[in-house]
Amino acid sequence: MDNEQLTLIADGWMQKSAPTFNDLSDSIIQTHQSAQNTAIKAVNQMATLRNWLIGCYIVEYEQKGSDRAKYGDRLLKRLEERVNTKGLNLTLFKVARNFYLLYPQIGDLLSSPIRSTASDKFEKGATLSHQLALSGISQKGATLSHQFVTPAKDMLAKLSFAHIREIMTQDDPLARFFYETECIKGTWSVRELRRQIATNLYFRSGVSKDPKKLLASIEPEKNTAALTIRQPFAFEFLGLNAKDVVTEGDLEDALISHLQDFLLELGKGFCFEYRQKRMIIDDEYYFADLVFYNRILHCSVIVELKNDEFRHEYLGQLNAYVSYYKENEMYEGDNPPVGILLCTRKGEKMVEYAIAGMDNNLFVSTYMLQLPDKATLEKFLRDEIKDLDE
Repeated sequence: MDNEQLTLIADGWMQKSAPTFNDLSDSIIQTHQSAQNTAIKAVNQMATLRNWLIGCYIVEYEQKGSDRAKYGDRLLKRLEERVNTKGLNLTLFKVARNFYLLYPQIGDLLSSPIRSTASDKFEKGATLSHQLALSGISQKGATLSHQFVTPAKDMLAKLSFAHIREIMTQDDPLARFFYETECIKGTWSVRELRRQIATNLYFRSGVSKDPKKLLASIEPEKNTAALTIRQPFAFEFLGLNAKDVVTEGDLEDALISHLQDFLLELGKGFCFEYRQKRMIIDDEYYFADLVFYNRILHCSVIVELKNDEFRHEYLGQLNAYVSYYKENEMYEGDNPPVGILLCTRKGEKMVEYAIAGMDNNLFVSTYMLQLPDKATLEKFLRDEIKDLDE
C-alpha cells in the first residue's frame, strides 16, 4: 500500500451517495492501515539507507583516515563512545560496514559520487579484497555474477534491514541471493526467514530432486577430558541428494549407513555403541540419538542431532542424558561422559551462556549436509527471477 492506495480509498468514499455506518468504519480502517503500512515501509527504507551509508563512511575512513592503525573493533569502539547516540553502537557499526561491502548495489539509489564509488568497488576485485581484509569477510563471499544480484530497488522496497541482517549471516553469495529471492517471493516475516535459514533451506534445495516442490511445501509459521570438535562437521559423504526433504531421522539414517565416514569425521578413537539408546528417567522413556565410546579418552560420547539452529533447551536435554550416563552407565576406569550437540547454526555467545555453570563436558558444533549443486541452484534461481518479473 502507498499514497495511490490512499487516493483510491478516498475516491471510493466520495463516490458513495449515501454511505452506511459500515462504509464509514471500513474506510477509516483501510485508510489507517494504508497510512501505517506506508509509514513503516518508509522507516524501514530509511534505516536501510542509513546503515549502508554508515558502512560507507567507516570503510572509506579505514582506507583514507589519518589513524588507519586503529582498524577494526578498536576504531568502532572509539566511534561508539564519540557518537554517543542510542542505537549507534559497536554492533551496528560492524553490521553496517559488512552491509556496505556485501551490497554495493545500494549505492545505485544515492547521489552520483556515492554511486560511482560503490560501483567501482563492485567492479574492482582488488579494492574489494582490501576492504574484505579490513572487515574479516572471506573473499569467497564477495563476488557473484551480476545475474544473481538483487536490484537495489527491490532490496529497499521489499526487504527490511532486519531481513537483510539475517541474510548477511550467509558467507556464500549465492546462498544470500537465494534467501533474498525466496523471501521476496514468499513475503516472509523476519521470523520465518530465520527459521528457513536455521533449517538449511538453501542446502536442502541444493540436494533436492525437486526444489520447487520443496519450496511449495513450506508452511510459514503462524503468528576434564579434552575433546576437539571440528567446526563445522562436513557431511557431504552422506549422499542425501535423493531426498526431497531432509529430516533429523533422514540424517540419522544416513549417518548410520555411512558410519565409518562419520567416525573419521568425528576424530580419533570413536567406537559406535548405540543408536536411539533408551533411558528410563522418572518412569518415562528417553532416547539419545547416537552413543559412542572413545577409547583414547576412556569415556562415552553422546551425540544429539538437531535439524535446527541452536536452542538452549537442546543443551538442557543433552545435559540430562550425559548426567544419566554418568550415574548409570559408567564402568570402572571410565572418565565422565561427554555430550556433543550437532545443529545447523549457533550463536557463540548464547552457547557460552547456556554452557556456563554446567558440570558436564558439553560441546556444540554445526554441520553441513552437502555442498549444493551450484549449477542446479543457478538454473532454479534463474526460473525464480523470471517468476518474480512476471
